[in-house]
Amino acid sequence: MVPVSALSARPAHPARAQWLDSIIKGDCVAALEALPDHSVDVIFADPPYNLQLNGVLHRPDQSKVDAVDDEWDQFASFEAYDAFTRAWLLACKRVLKPTGTIWVIGSYHNIFRVGAKMQDLGFWLLNDVVWRKTNPMPNFKGRRFQNAHETLIWASPNAEARGYTFNYDAMKAANDDVQMRSDWLFPICSGSERIKGEDGKKVHPTQKPEALLSRILLSSTKPGDVVLDPFMGSGTTGAVAKRLGRHFVGVEREQDYIDAAEKRIAAVEPLGEEMLAPLPGKKTQPRVAFLSLIESGLLAPGDTLTSPKGDHVAVVRADGTLARAKDAGSIHRLGAIVQGQESCNGWTFWHYEEDGNRYPIDRLRGRIRASIAGI
Repeated sequence: MVPVSALSARPAHPARAQWLDSIIKGDCVAALEALPDHSVDVIFADPPYNLQLNGVLHRPDQSKVDAVDDEWDQFASFEAYDAFTRAWLLACKRVLKPTGTIWVIGSYHNIFRVGAKMQDLGFWLLNDVVWRKTNPMPNFKGRRFQNAHETLIWASPNAEARGYTFNYDAMKAANDDVQMRSDWLFPICSGSERIKGEDGKKVHPTQKPEALLSRILLSSTKPGDVVLDPFMGSGTTGAVAKRLGRHFVGVEREQDYIDAAEKRIAAVEPLGEEMLAPLPGKKTQPRVAFLSLIESGLLAPGDTLTSPKGDHVAVVRADGTLARAKDAGSIHRLGAIVQGQESCNGWTFWHYEEDGNRYPIDRLRGRIRASIAGI
């Protein structure tokens, strides 16, 4: 890792190697001048929440709650916070690639103000994601609902942005082959994951769990991508990025946080390439026509295909269509006709027989795709 002292004194636009996988010391707006335009793929921002705490909060047993009362979370007014938010969002927008995305996390104290500023600046909101905490802090005064979640906003640079990364198929596969929803359940950061100083106290008051950052990076980045965290804190983003084979760059103004983050990230062992290979999405797979199955000899004219239960039978024709009684058409069209439906996925509806077993013809398409890929 590049020494922080060297980073804070360098020219405005250094070579990429000087800032990659490093933490830049300084205010997030000024420090981001060290990065070239459109140089990062994804941003994760955990800005000050502007909690507006008044006085000391105690538990029912009168013990003091270790709340966020640091100077960096205090602003003179909502207007001051809005100006700060606009400034760092503009700095982030400059360095974000046109195909990149930004994640911002916050609580009810600030996330709505941040979201409004994002829209004012032209960001296009893709999702709001709710992080539901399995072990949230109680509401000690009993005057409000227990605050059990935080909100993440996921956005692209503008409404016309195309080509941003969303690993839909991987997220679906990881969620028992059901679409990943926008409500995520994770515990707050605690136990051995919580970074503590020599005095045994937590180094940073709002350290985020690594599981949360892992899902963010696995869903919206690819191995080798550059992830920016303009409020690096104790280094969760850098640690997860390194483990998952992504590059990172962080900005942090507090030296104690930088020291803890650098030590933490240095101890991370990256996963091997075989553990990080992305699941190929259906849209990235080569298009294979049904006729290719005939041309490659996997099927022949005159072969019969059946429905999953075997109650419908069709004959393969030389031109890549199917015929049944007086009807003929593509694998999709004939599948729809025999079922009396408007549409049908012929690849999964029609089956062939091999070794006494019935398989969908999509299995044969997979063989052709494997041969194209040289597998």
